[in-house]
Amino acid sequence: MARKVSDEDGRAALAGWAGAESPSRTETATAVRWTLALLAEAAPGRSVEVRVPPFAAVQCVEGTVHTRGTPPAVVETDPQTWLELATGRLAWSDAVAKGSLRVSGRRTDLSTHLPLS
Repeated sequence: MARKVSDEDGRAALAGWAGAESPSRTETATAVRWTLALLAEAAPGRSVEVRVPPFAAVQCVEGTVHTRGTPPAVVETDPQTWLELATGRLAWSDAVAKGSLRVSGRRTDLSTHLPLS
């Protein structure tokens, strides 16, 4: 995934999200898109699709290649949970345990790639 959000804009959006009691939709969307692009760069591949509706989805992690339809491995969560995972505010296992992270298929444990630096 080519990064569509600059590092400067991404960092600013993430800082705005982290520092706000009620972050704006624009800040949240930008932070989600930027951090998902960072994940795709950190774990290149196309075997797992990470979805954070309604803002973005990326494919990452080496392995089998998915080309059409629903991929065999999917991670899906809400924007708040994703940004908490990406910043280290929430552990992968805690997100799974509380049901805010839905995973199916192989290679979907992304805990070794999180938090993002």
